[in-house]
Amino acid sequence: MPISTADFKNGRCIKYNGKLWTITEFQHVKPGKGAAFVRTKLRDVRSGRVVDYTFNAGAKFDDVRLTSRKMQYLYNDGTDYYFMDPSTYEQISIPTEQIGDTAKWLKENDNATLNYAGDELISVDPEMFVELEVTKTEPGFKGDTVQGGTKPATLETGAQVDLPMYINQGDTVQIDTRDGRFVKRI
Repeated sequence: MPISTADFKNGRCIKYNGKLWTITEFQHVKPGKGAAFVRTKLRDVRSGRVVDYTFNAGAKFDDVRLTSRKMQYLYNDGTDYYFMDPSTYEQISIPTEQIGDTAKWLKENDNATLNYAGDELISVDPEMFVELEVTKTEPGFKGDTVQGGTKPATLETGAQVDLPMYINQGDTVQIDTRDGRFVKRI
């Protein structure tokens, strides 16, 4: 369904130059001379890059509906990741390439959000905080404190993170998936 610049709202998704963009800012400008125009900041749905564009007032665009579904991550078989809708028990598979770096935060039976633009899957987002077991790290020593340095560690999903010195192998830690930062020991 086409929309014009008069229908712009922050957060709305449009198709422009073959790409999907969300409107982060827009401003209608009516100069003293000349035609009105609209200045915008658009975020590329796939890459997250923000770009400035200027459009003539009344320009038409395809409107794209953004939806998200909460799904439960079941397992992966090496080529696909499998998710289940907890209310309908419908299962879907997503190729490993499409999951990308998100895979390091997915643990079996945890929830994830699948984001769609129309019928096309555009991203898989894990929960904001995940609890994972430390499978490999150097042992901590007496006197290591919270204020001390950090050490590299490997989590049960294969993710590499820096943890405080007092965390040991076998401990369960909470990690912020937005930046891979340690939050607390569980």
